[in-house]
Amino acid sequence: MVDCKVTARFAHTVMTSQALNHANYSQEIFFEVELPKTGFITNFSMEIDGQVYAGEVKEKEKAKKQYEKAVSSGQTAGLVKVSGRKMEKFSVSVNIAAKSNVTFVLTYEELLQRKLGQYEILIRVKPKSTVQKFQIVANIYEPQGISFVDTHATFLSNELLPLVEKTVTDKKAHISFSPTTEQQRKCPDCDETLIDGDFIITYDVKRVQTLGDIQIVNGYFVHFFAPPDLPRVPVNVVFVIDRSGSMSGRKMIQTREALLAILNDLHEDDYFALIQFDSTIDSWKESLTKATKENIADAMVYVKQIQDRGATNINDAVLRGVNMILNDKQAKRIPEQSIDMVILLTDGMPNSGEPRPQRIQENVRSAIEGSMSLFCLGFGNDVDYSFLDVMSKENKGMARRIYEASDATLQLQGFYEEVSSPLLSEVDLRYPDNAVDFLTTNHFDRFFNGSEIVVAGRLTDNQLDNFMVEVRKCDMDLLVTKDHSITVTLKDSVKFVILLHKVWKNHPYHRDYLGFYTLDSHLFSSSVHGLLGQFYHGINYEVTDLRPGEVPEKPDATMYVKGHELNVTRGWQRDFRRDVKNGQNVPCWFIHRNGTGLIDGDVTDYIVSGLFKTV
Repeated sequence: MVDCKVTARFAHTVMTSQALNHANYSQEIFFEVELPKTGFITNFSMEIDGQVYAGEVKEKEKAKKQYEKAVSSGQTAGLVKVSGRKMEKFSVSVNIAAKSNVTFVLTYEELLQRKLGQYEILIRVKPKSTVQKFQIVANIYEPQGISFVDTHATFLSNELLPLVEKTVTDKKAHISFSPTTEQQRKCPDCDETLIDGDFIITYDVKRVQTLGDIQIVNGYFVHFFAPPDLPRVPVNVVFVIDRSGSMSGRKMIQTREALLAILNDLHEDDYFALIQFDSTIDSWKESLTKATKENIADAMVYVKQIQDRGATNINDAVLRGVNMILNDKQAKRIPEQSIDMVILLTDGMPNSGEPRPQRIQENVRSAIEGSMSLFCLGFGNDVDYSFLDVMSKENKGMARRIYEASDATLQLQGFYEEVSSPLLSEVDLRYPDNAVDFLTTNHFDRFFNGSEIVVAGRLTDNQLDNFMVEVRKCDMDLLVTKDHSITVTLKDSVKFVILLHKVWKNHPYHRDYLGFYTLDSHLFSSSVHGLLGQFYHGINYEVTDLRPGEVPEKPDATMYVKGHELNVTRGWQRDFRRDVKNGQNVPCWFIHRNGTGLIDGDVTDYIVSGLFKTV
């Protein structure tokens, strides 16, 4: 039995397995399950003949030492070990008496990570034989609303597929899979099972046009930051490819195939370069090249000719790629408003003739100095993965192990797809010091399309009505609040508040709207323009002929402005310059017909399809 409950991207999974010793003598019974590497065990227990034995969950290094000690003394103990790409294996054995049974219960939890626009719940099931009561149940609750849910499994045949039941409403989803013993059988007269592999649920949440979703529960908050419709930032990427002798055969074939597919997916405003290395280093061109159709076609011809040969020279090859970007940047051959990255693909470790690994890491870190990201792809089991992992993390990147299998090409493509669409760089999410006394990581080097930034913390005041979040990115600061307002700061100077006004339920227009309120208008230049810019320095107007309006407390009047005679209505609005949190009521005049006669041009001149779009 697998029971998974997901609330706001946090998964709580309970695996229950019962075994009976049919023999007339005591024997050892094993319990083995695989769980995601990003998950953590919170509870493990065994029930034998009605008595429950609770396990003690320890940190990995301490657990390993205690496990070895327990096994040597004949005690029952379990240990988690690496098992493949995404999973870790937990195994435990216990001796039980004749005709007795044991029930194992393992609980693990996991914060689901968004990749390529979706969350994934991965449940690995390998029962080895048919199970009398086999069931997988998953319940998902997302306060933001669920946009889609998909389910598939590596073992689902045409006969088993109809057994997967899925119910999805606005905020909830229920998925279940319960094959009978007969439906599990691989053949009519055998005990072998068809159930062997991965049961996968993918989904995403609904995203509104805001800069994040903040959830506050029991004195803690979680901020999910994944703003939609941000424009993609162009990429300058150098591929550094290992062609040493150990890359021969299928590795080199798959590398070439992956590079050809990746080149085909480059955006035309990207710049790229190709460097191949063994004991010597060769470049396709001496500088980065714009990803036009013609240049990509030429690069593909070059990639098809890459062949394996000598030893490795990782140090000089990576430095060549770094210096190529730095030189092109300095010479202004590549766009200034872009993100730089080097992608190293290798299957080996530094050569004996090279500097030691630690020295290579120091050389690369010194050359990059935080100016770009280094991503390292380790091909195969012999690679010095820890060396690559440290080197990438020291340079705003990450490492990924590429497993030697038939889908290695897809692994390489999938990794590049994750990192090839950066939207933001150097993002800081800041929270009020007087409201938060504990915080997880809140600085992020890169934010990629289809991913999500998650920050959690503990609140000092659980009764907060207004919770402000400052999102800093380069020369723009954004202040997001729980009550749908944003303070935007441009270049540490000009500030204005964007406030979402919720129209009351029975309003004749039934439409919410945004209000823009300037906090530091005097800092704008005299040349500002646009819908808001034309009013930052004030306008000349005259109001006369005050007369009763449709509402007694809101009189009408005549306004003379910009050569026009307009009918206006007295009203009230909030001014946030002195009191950013609550604002204060100030009298104002409302212009009818979408500001016709007051604004320059027509209202349609200022309409865009999204807040972050210009067309």
